[in-house]
Parts: sequence; structure tokens; C-alpha cells
Amino acid sequence: MTGGTEVPSAFSVAGKVAVVTGAGSRADGIGNGRAASILLARHGAKVALIDENAEWVEETRRMIVEEGGEARCYICDITEEAACTEAVAAITADLGVPDILVNNVGIGGPDGTALDVDMAEWDRAMAVNVSSMVLMARACLPGMIEKGVGSIVNISSVAGLIGGHPKLLYPTSKGAVVQMTRAMATHHGRDGVRVNCICPGMVYTPMVYTRGMSDDLRESRKNRSLLQVEGTGWDVGHAVAFLASDAARWITGAVLPVDAGATAGRHRA
Repeated sequence: MTGGTEVPSAFSVAGKVAVVTGAGSRADGIGNGRAASILLARHGAKVALIDENAEWVEETRRMIVEEGGEARCYICDITEEAACTEAVAAITADLGVPDILVNNVGIGGPDGTALDVDMAEWDRAMAVNVSSMVLMARACLPGMIEKGVGSIVNISSVAGLIGGHPKLLYPTSKGAVVQMTRAMATHHGRDGVRVNCICPGMVYTPMVYTRGMSDDLRESRKNRSLLQVEGTGWDVGHAVAFLASDAARWITGAVLPVDAGATAGRHRA
């Protein structure tokens, strides 16, 4: 309070329409997309939840509505341009022109090096991890440009910043998202559209723990960072909410690691 007048939160996205891809999550767990969706709704956005899995995305909607927020589900294969266009048209009719796009979808993709990676699976994974972000941006940008304002947040990974990953596909695709973000920010800055990237570290999400993980491996993952604190989908979601909001109005083309310092250096023994 200042002089008896309430100061609005800089993080408010009240009345804005936020589109989140990969908004579902396994069972009742909190993945990056679900966390971002819930937090954007808490800050006042009307959230369009996009996923291929109707059960998972409906659970996210239920969580938002239970808290008094507003959200709708849209089932969409975001590797198909026509499907992206149709989904955004439906969102615009239901909720309004999108103000915020969170490109969250991503998969691990095939194992292998340049010697043996399955190229058909490579193409499929690149379509999910990279091309889908272009297609969703293509569908959302015209409305943002017409309004003269918008925010796109692309989810990459620390694997796109540093070497050492056993797969060829995953770090290649995540590195592409980093550079795509910078290019998009350059292309659309004068349109009033901000484009930023988040690179999560080894957060403990349903995508990780539903595959099975020993306690020793979980502890080892945590201890690779400077803070030696385990991250969750909420940590990534809070970063999304910040970059999507007017609190980040002077930030574009940024690549933000959310990794407890894992990419900043090694912990002293």
C-alpha cells in the first residue's frame, strides 16, 4: 500500500490471454507446463491449455478452476500447421486474441550419435522440439503484432547451452530453440513482441520420476548445481510468469537458466 492506494502487481497479467503448449502433466504431478499455466491463471490470465492428452490437460484445467481461475482445453497436434492455426482461431473466438504464448512442448527424442541415430525419429523429434514452436508463433504473432504488444516464452534446456549430453538430438534441438529465440526477438522487437527463452536444469518433474529414478541418482542430480537444491516445475513456472508479465517489459532476446547455478560453475569441494 502507498498513501492508501493499492499498487498493482507488476506481475499481473489480468485480462490477458495466455496460450500454453504441453499444459498437461502425468497424473496429478506438476510439470513445467502445468505449473506455468496455474501461475499465469493465478496472476489473472485467461489460459488456453494445449496438449495432445485430453486427460492430462483436463486435470490442469480442473486445478485452475478449483482456485477460481479461467482456463479452457484445446487438443492439438502442434507439429501440424493447420492444427495450430485452427487451435488459435478457436482460442481467439473463446477467450480473445492471445497476448502470451508459452512454447513448452518438448520430448527427449531418439538415442544415438551421428553414427547411429535414427533419422526418421530425428525428424519427428525436431518437429516437436523446434518446428512446433515456429508454427505456434506463426499462429499467434499476427494478433500480437496487430495489437502492438505480446510476449513469447520458449522453453529450452541447459542441454542447449553446455556439452556432455549422451544424445545428439536433444541438445541439438534445445540449442536450436535458444538461437531461434534470439532471431524471433530480433525480427519482432519493433512489433512490440518480446521473445525470451528459459533453460531449465535438472528439475524433478513427472516426466522424470515416472520413468523411475533411484534415490542415489536423484541426489546426484541435485548436487551438480551450485545451490544443491532440487528444482521443480514451480521454479520454471515462476520464471515463465515473470517473463510473460509487464515486470519484464524491458527484456527480450534473453536466455534465462533456471538451474540452481549448474551452468554458472562447479560447486567447490
